[in-house]
Amino acid sequence: MSSSSSSSSSSSSITDKLPSAKELEQDVAVAAKKSVSSLRDFAAGGVGGIFAVVVGHPFDLVKVRLQTAEKGVYTGAMDVVRKTVAREGLMRGMYAGVSAPLVGVTPMFAVSFWGYGVGKQLVESFSTVKDGQFSVGQISAAGFFSAIPMTIITAPFERVKIILQIQGQKRLAPGEKPRYSGGVDVVRQLFKEGGIKSVYRGSVMTLARDGPGSAAYFATYEVIKRRLTPKDENGKPGKLSLTAVCAAGGAAGVAMWIPVFPVDTIKSRLQSAEGNAGIMGTVRQLYARGGLKAFFPGMGPAMARAVPANAATFLGVELAHSAMNKTFG
Repeated sequence: MSSSSSSSSSSSSITDKLPSAKELEQDVAVAAKKSVSSLRDFAAGGVGGIFAVVVGHPFDLVKVRLQTAEKGVYTGAMDVVRKTVAREGLMRGMYAGVSAPLVGVTPMFAVSFWGYGVGKQLVESFSTVKDGQFSVGQISAAGFFSAIPMTIITAPFERVKIILQIQGQKRLAPGEKPRYSGGVDVVRQLFKEGGIKSVYRGSVMTLARDGPGSAAYFATYEVIKRRLTPKDENGKPGKLSLTAVCAAGGAAGVAMWIPVFPVDTIKSRLQSAEGNAGIMGTVRQLYARGGLKAFFPGMGPAMARAVPANAATFLGVELAHSAMNKTFG
């Protein structure tokens, strides 16, 4: 009798611990909402990335050529532009290597903004978010997390882009063909020479750049956008201001580059070098060339690019989110 009673009590306690049908329904609804939110972040990030490449690629090309050229080849950013246009023409020259970022930019930015969204969900599960407003520290943590999955895509695409960009600097002899015919050919030859390790050279430096860079990027954007966006009667952010979006996006781009620019220079040199270059060897080589100043070539074009390119990125992201909200609710 006591055994039967004990068994019944045990079954009852297990049943009590199981979620009710209503609780299960709520859990499914929350999970579905998070999945939809992640998909929208992914799609909006892709749109923002396309905006960024169209606006920012010429600036990026100048930066990379200044970072990777031998001493004395160029006198400055405008000299790169003049020589590039004279040698290769305006569109072909200033958009050299654009195929790699255009093909890779959708997944790269899509993964970045998806990672940022997932990062915010993780932050929310481990800390308290008041009134849906994340603190600067919480945004920074989510931003840093976004760089982890993004590196998987960013590192090889930037390696290909840089190789194609510096290939355009070489003056070909009559009848001589470029070493690489395009992005796919770069990947094929790199893989043949050193396997997947060669394709992914510079991944550590990419993460070292994008982790703190993304933390500063998203934190600056959110803080400035909040301050520039008018509040409603309840003190919460009101109607989205595209002017605020562009201003915050431009500031975010500058904030991202300032602390990590030397890391980007090391990464560019590492990814463009022949043979099996290492991080410390690249650092020593750069320092021997010109001391600390050698870690900052092309900073002017990078800063000039940061404002319009990142204003365009966040404009694309916010417009995509707005369109999806109107279409799907």
